[in-house]
Amino acid sequence: MLAYKAQIRKLFHAHIKVKIPAFSDERLFDEFYGVLEQIDKHYNSYSEGSFFDKINRQAGEFVNVDDETLHILEQVLYFSELFDREYDITIMPLIRLWGFYKDDQRRIPDSGEIAQAKQLIDYKRIEIKDHQVKIGQGQEIVTGSFMKSYAVDKLAKAIRREQITDAIINAGGSTILAINNKVHPEWTVDVKNAQSDGYLFKLKLSNACYSTSAQNKIFVEIDGQKYGHILSPVTGYPSTNKQIGIITETCMIGDIISTGLFNQSVDGFIKKMKELSKQFPVSGFLVDKDNNIAFTEGFEKNIIA
Repeated sequence: MLAYKAQIRKLFHAHIKVKIPAFSDERLFDEFYGVLEQIDKHYNSYSEGSFFDKINRQAGEFVNVDDETLHILEQVLYFSELFDREYDITIMPLIRLWGFYKDDQRRIPDSGEIAQAKQLIDYKRIEIKDHQVKIGQGQEIVTGSFMKSYAVDKLAKAIRREQITDAIINAGGSTILAINNKVHPEWTVDVKNAQSDGYLFKLKLSNACYSTSAQNKIFVEIDGQKYGHILSPVTGYPSTNKQIGIITETCMIGDIISTGLFNQSVDGFIKKMKELSKQFPVSGFLVDKDNNIAFTEGFEKNIIA
């Protein structure tokens, strides 16, 4: 019988659980959570004084950054090119407009306000020169769609450096990374139904990451109608889809894909995932506004009957 020990700590506005074999040194938890803490402190746009916070506060000016900031930006900008403008890390003005950061905001923005906010959303206006980064006046980068998962990927590397080959990281339920060996070849993950208290199915994960997004997690309620936090940079409105799940090897890639494809139609989702699978080992599902669920090729083999 395999035995484990676990800890849960709050970072990135989420409860992050790390489970490792029971024989592991207890002091490793401080080392592992330290990896997450450093990324949260230095690279989370919500953390005051982080590199991305400085870039946002000094919009319109070049800001000195370190190598890791450049590395992160290069990855994100590469993926931004793959989603037909439906993935844009400068979407923060639109998020603010919809009231996700104002307790008193309880109205649907008018078309003029949305058009004005959309003018600020353009990742191509992010300029990189040597070790300096600049965004346009009024622009604001938000790292919520990728920084937690980037941190989980780095944590996984730290775990493996300690010769631990059997572990699982659950970052708020939206990013789950499984590390497996021959003795314990897979972990089982419950996939919740975003529209009820039940579950859609169980998944088996083996040295892979499951990333998920849903509109019921964070929302504003206006006149009795709930509007989810996943917005389309193209339309300026919340997506009408309900839930998405992605399995891939790297959490950062999975989380970006789950955000970038959330606004797709079922047909568009299947088509884009087929294109992405030529570059990455990726599969997934999408639940649309009518509760239709579409699976991409290869995903259903991970479902436990």
